Amino acid sequence: MATTIEIQGFPHRYELSAPTASPAVLVFVHGWLLSRAYWQPIVERLSPFYQCLTYDLRGFGESQLGPSPRSASTLERATVGVGVTASPELASYSQPAQPDLASVNLATSPPSLQYNPATYARDLGLLLQQLDLQNVWLVGHSLGGSIALWAADQAPQTVAGVICVNSGGGIYLKEEFERFRTVGQLLVKFRPRWLSRFPLLSLPFCHMNVAQPIAAVWGKQRLLDLLAAETEAALGALLDSTTEAEVHQLPQVVARLQQPVHFIAGANDTMMEPKYVHHLASFHPSFEFCGNNVSEIADCGHLSMIEQPEAVTQEIRSILATHDKF
Repeated sequence: MATTIEIQGFPHRYELSAPTASPAVLVFVHGWLLSRAYWQPIVERLSPFYQCLTYDLRGFGESQLGPSPRSASTLERATVGVGVTASPELASYSQPAQPDLASVNLATSPPSLQYNPATYARDLGLLLQQLDLQNVWLVGHSLGGSIALWAADQAPQTVAGVICVNSGGGIYLKEEFERFRTVGQLLVKFRPRWLSRFPLLSLPFCHMNVAQPIAAVWGKQRLLDLLAAETEAALGALLDSTTEAEVHQLPQVVARLQQPVHFIAGANDTMMEPKYVHHLASFHPSFEFCGNNVSEIADCGHLSMIEQPEAVTQEIRSILATHDKF
């Protein structure tokens, strides 16, 4: 059952499964313009063995200073006649009023209005403290992988290890980053709420950045999460995480980590190509010149956890099994 907790004055929506015989707790961190919903296929497979925490990053999913989230039954009623039947496990969110980003100075904003990976990592650290979770393995997707790495650096006593999924980088390619930022800003700025009323508009999201088309319900979820994200958070996270300084800091963070760090790449990921995953992984001692801390999943794009949930689950279990205390 989803619960809300306040972190740095901001509501955070989370779900925590029951404890198990394992001392390890798995904490899943989603990527940009997504939500905790995408971890559901993995949590279903792993929660019998490990306690699992999923949550929505500040400004995404249901972690918003907006109207109360709609229940699954409300979602089912709202989607009747538009061609999508939502499962109770997938959340939909009401779209809050969007602030004017031009009026916010991100460089001088307090922590609650900053959106770089280090600040999101502090949110995560405080969440773990309030929930009294120890011996945590962080599993982060895309931007969530960067957040997980920063959190491990900030809280080494709490974080036992990190698994990055479709997450890499450390190389700043000016033209590519500028193109990505431009497209991302356009995507965020031009997204009227009425888009959710047209079922065919979710179809492109079933094909975007994946090796094979994903189920229609996931395409719908991607559209809903795009529309739900707060403008300030969506643009702030995009711009703050892709500066040259931020990109170059990430390898330094990885090199400092004493905990185990493993990377899972999609062999067909065009958003985060395996070569960039290997590059970032190479800064950790466990890389050992031959990529010992990297796994690639065949026929998989940028959304590994819903494209190949069984393969991702097996990789996570294999990684944890290599450490004696698990």
